[in-house]
Amino acid sequence: MATTRNGERKLQILQTLASMLEQPKGEKITTAALAARLEVSEAALYRHFASKAQMFEGLIEFIESSVFGLINRITEQEEQGLAQVHSMIVMLLNFAERNPGMTRVMIGDALVNEDERLQLRMNQFMERIELSIRQSLRLAETQTQASEEDAAIRANLIVNAVLGHWQRYANSGFSQKPSTNAMAQMAILLSGVFVSVVDRPLSFMLSMLTQVCFHQACH
Repeated sequence: MATTRNGERKLQILQTLASMLEQPKGEKITTAALAARLEVSEAALYRHFASKAQMFEGLIEFIESSVFGLINRITEQEEQGLAQVHSMIVMLLNFAERNPGMTRVMIGDALVNEDERLQLRMNQFMERIELSIRQSLRLAETQTQASEEDAAIRANLIVNAVLGHWQRYANSGFSQKPSTNAMAQMAILLSGVFVSVVDRPLSFMLSMLTQVCFHQACH
């Protein structure tokens, strides 16, 4: 029972941190401010987390498990390489839209002046996403869906575009939705490749994303 209560308290702390990261002004969050929001002492926070960096690691673990869990589902359920890429782009944009506080973590804004290992971990996160997209593009080449050979360049372009959408979302105080004009822009990003991409991925990914909202209101 005590272990269950401890786990629930840790989750509450992380959900509150994520909620504070959703504030449009994007001010630096201190443990004092977090403790005040929870109406506990800073010492109480440190009974559950050794440091603020460990709290951010808890958020990053949620991001990693959610995003890569969805990527695995996409590659398992979509046979066509370009359909996989299509679904991944939609998922990444909508994941950010449903989890604005996490967006600030993914772009590194919330990690400024924090432990440098946190930003290194997010850099690796983006590299893994790019690798997944590159693998799907190469699969598309083997299926004669793609007309180009350099999947690495296009994968890098796609990841940079996704990051740009996330950045604008955060910089606009979360008013500029990442999914705005996403379908039209996706067509440009994938121009030059030959594919008949099905219409299913958008609704398909939105149904998946109902399970990956970290905000307290989603639970």
